[in-house]
Amino acid sequence: FIRLFDHYAPRINAYLVRIGTQSGVAEELAQEVMVTLWRKAELFDRRKSSVGTWLFRIARNRRIDSARRDRLGDIDQHDPVFLPSEPIDAAVALDGQVREERVRLAIAALPDEQRDLVHLAFLKGMTHSQIAEQCDLPLGTVKSRIRLAFTRLRRVLEADSRVDVD
Repeated sequence: FIRLFDHYAPRINAYLVRIGTQSGVAEELAQEVMVTLWRKAELFDRRKSSVGTWLFRIARNRRIDSARRDRLGDIDQHDPVFLPSEPIDAAVALDGQVREERVRLAIAALPDEQRDLVHLAFLKGMTHSQIAEQCDLPLGTVKSRIRLAFTRLRRVLEADSRVDVD
């Protein structure tokens, strides 16, 4: 591991700086990549890629996740643009509560593996990569399960709205 660290950590750091990451952030991300190598070495498949390719792919994904987090952190929830411009009508508020309850029930009806991932992604604000790492699942599995959950939610919620209109 030490030889891999000594060889790849500076190269990953340089790569991250070269693609526009601030040097301090690049250093942290490079450390995260090496920790991932340490913790997830068993996931590496030399038939699919070289160690370097695998590590640089992880670095690229960590950079994307970091940029997303930074972008979301810049939003000021108290900005007047996020405040309602007019008093909320009681009927509109009730409609929102009903819709919220439908969504909550639809999520509760999802299979456990889908519900848990939706919860992590949208209620805890985790990225797909973070979820994959925390749950020890391949990233593709996380994305697939979330997509299936949304397909199921859309179908259930659209069926509910058609019932209301009739």
